Amino acid sequence: MGQDRLTDRDPSLAERPRLELAKYPRVEIAFNTALLKRGLDVVISGAGLAVLLPFLALVAVLIKLDSPGPVFYNQIRIGQERRWRMRRREALDVRVDLRKGERRNIMSAGRLFRIHKFRTMVRNAEDLTGPTWASPHDPRVTRVGGVLRALRVDELPQLWNVFKGEMSLVGPRPERPHFVKKFADKIPEYTARLRVRPGITGLAQVSTLDELTEAEIHKKLDLDLHYLRDLRLESDLRILLKTLVVLARKVFRS
Repeated sequence: MGQDRLTDRDPSLAERPRLELAKYPRVEIAFNTALLKRGLDVVISGAGLAVLLPFLALVAVLIKLDSPGPVFYNQIRIGQERRWRMRRREALDVRVDLRKGERRNIMSAGRLFRIHKFRTMVRNAEDLTGPTWASPHDPRVTRVGGVLRALRVDELPQLWNVFKGEMSLVGPRPERPHFVKKFADKIPEYTARLRVRPGITGLAQVSTLDELTEAEIHKKLDLDLHYLRDLRLESDLRILLKTLVVLARKVFRS
């Protein structure tokens, strides 16, 4: 994602102008819109998993041949606010380096779930560095992983997250508990993006803002909140089409 490793202090986050959150009122999703959006998620994710199964199997073989380690990389992320999506949440472990009170605050912000991705880094990549964002030339990325990341193929297993209802095709990208707490402490409006299910793609991703540093995270947040204000099925369809265009350009440039 961003080019710089995250640090514990970044004055630029605290000094930036506050967002005008009043422009983004509490989201009230119409029942018909929610039903259609969920229906679109189920149909496309289910069909995508069925059609892409041979390709996904090929990718799995390439990952195993390229480097030792598992095919998939599962990571805890924070999803939609529980008050916006009332259902039983399975118990998930949060990183042991978070204190008990911090874990409680994080879990109260949104539902924890395991996101699925193809592994693109060496095994145990964060054992020494701790939670960090990947950089464009990250030495931890494997040969096959670099290609998968460039074409966003590593995100395809998240179609299963969408099918299960943990994610949506379109929405703010889900973040890890470590970073949600970090950004929420410095940007009070940050948790507002948890009002909807997180997505595989989103307005920020099709606006070429997917490679940002920590100091620029507020730019992505602005777009996430704009998506909430303009939440309609037509918006999701436009973002999906733009995503295909962005991916096509990446393929032709590769």
